[in-house]
Amino acid sequence: MIAIEPSLTRRSGRPWQKIAVRAGLAIALLTTAFCLLWFDRHGLRDNIDGSLSFADTLYFTMITVTTVGYGDIVPVTERARLIDAFLITPIRLFIWLLFLGTAVDIVFKQSWERWRMKQIQKNLCDHIVLAGFGDTGSKVAQELVARGVDPNRLVVIDCSAEATEAARAIGAAVVQGDASSNDVLCAVNIERAAELIVTAGRDDTSILVVLTARALAPELPIAVSINAEDNEDIADHAGANTVINPITVSARMLAEAGRKLTSAV
Repeated sequence: MIAIEPSLTRRSGRPWQKIAVRAGLAIALLTTAFCLLWFDRHGLRDNIDGSLSFADTLYFTMITVTTVGYGDIVPVTERARLIDAFLITPIRLFIWLLFLGTAVDIVFKQSWERWRMKQIQKNLCDHIVLAGFGDTGSKVAQELVARGVDPNRLVVIDCSAEATEAARAIGAAVVQGDASSNDVLCAVNIERAAELIVTAGRDDTSILVVLTARALAPELPIAVSINAEDNEDIADHAGANTVINPITVSARMLAEAGRKLTSAV
């Protein structure tokens, strides 16, 4: 199960949401530490002027949490030392874990993933690209897998994070982005794909995907799902090898079923 995330695809806002949540949690912990130290400020001693102001408490909170500790302000009472040991220290450790976790997640993990995915992309060949993973696209993927297609051969393109997560669940590679974008299609090596199946949901979007893919891969077999009968010829002229209208297909199947029933009677 792999996930391809080229630099020019549309990226989800989730990483920034995670950073915002972690930053908010860190600020809340710092505020809690400050409140504890302000509440017990009489247990602290300022070796510079002997008095502890609001600014002094805020300063002591920051240097305590960051483990700098210049020694100009120190806890002198037993209660102040217990507060530092059992309340401030856990807050300090948790804040450091937040910072380290964010650094690992953003700097190291994402850099490693980008490098790893570039290596995977180099070897991506003879795969089936699914542009759109809504109700129709997901059913197509399930049918392909049921017919013996290895899920590792499937590459799903969709703008929705929920759709790409659903594609990951079946073992497909995913790209979160716009399938009508040259950069996204190039990222999935569209010119080396075995087939492109377009189920974008909107006819105009599906036709644009077909046009873009055909320009990049003139020999690529392309199948597209079109909702309006008037757009079938347009999709065909855009370069699709197979144009499927679910409504028309359903109508034909129902008519055939009705004819058989009538003949049987």
